[in-house]
Amino acid sequence: MFDLEALMTGPVRPLGPDCVPSGMDKQPTGQPVRLTRAGLEGDGHGDLRHHGGPDKAVHHYPLDHYAAWATEIGQHPRLERPGAFGENLAIRGLVEADVAIGDRFRLGTALIEVSQGRQPCFRLNLRMGLPDMARRMQQSGRTGWYYRVVEEGIVAAGDRLELLDRPTPCWTIVRLWRIFYVDTLDRESLSAMVALPHLPERWRAVALQRLRTGTVEDWGMRLEGTGPARQDIQRSDL
Repeated sequence: MFDLEALMTGPVRPLGPDCVPSGMDKQPTGQPVRLTRAGLEGDGHGDLRHHGGPDKAVHHYPLDHYAAWATEIGQHPRLERPGAFGENLAIRGLVEADVAIGDRFRLGTALIEVSQGRQPCFRLNLRMGLPDMARRMQQSGRTGWYYRVVEEGIVAAGDRLELLDRPTPCWTIVRLWRIFYVDTLDRESLSAMVALPHLPERWRAVALQRLRTGTVEDWGMRLEGTGPARQDIQRSDL
């Protein structure tokens, strides 16, 4: 079991010089919060078309990664407390290599299921004041992951995250990250990924598109947020 050191939520606020709407500014809450299939009550998302939703109801970012980021980017003020990366759950001792798609955990009175890894977007660049922070996160594999909510309930800081079921233990977040961002056109791996019963349909569609076209989708708009289509960023996650 793993301790929930901080539970964080936040409303939508303007981010960066262009005042991009974002829910990344999460603050610790000392009160129990109801967790529904849409996420934690009081938690906002800047773009409901691409952010949030049942497959991204709760974001988990390991506290274990904060030291590595401090080494790479320096003693950044955002790294002084949990919530730097817009996460809802601050937990230590559980990283991407330890967690697999479909893993089910009890947290408070809720039951949650690992749904996908995070695909960082340009809002992270704005939050950290670094133009390549989203790309750095993607390349590092230190992305964190999302849960869908199987049973709604009440969650509070100090609760324990307890693993109850692991139907596909070989399909860790690290393995999916490697397929998505390293071995991007490995047809055998893509085909196996498509068959995963717990995979979100958006990720399945990406894998099928790669298999069909033999090409990898453009990540530039998601990672840098530049160009004429900025107002309609695609495939961003927070």
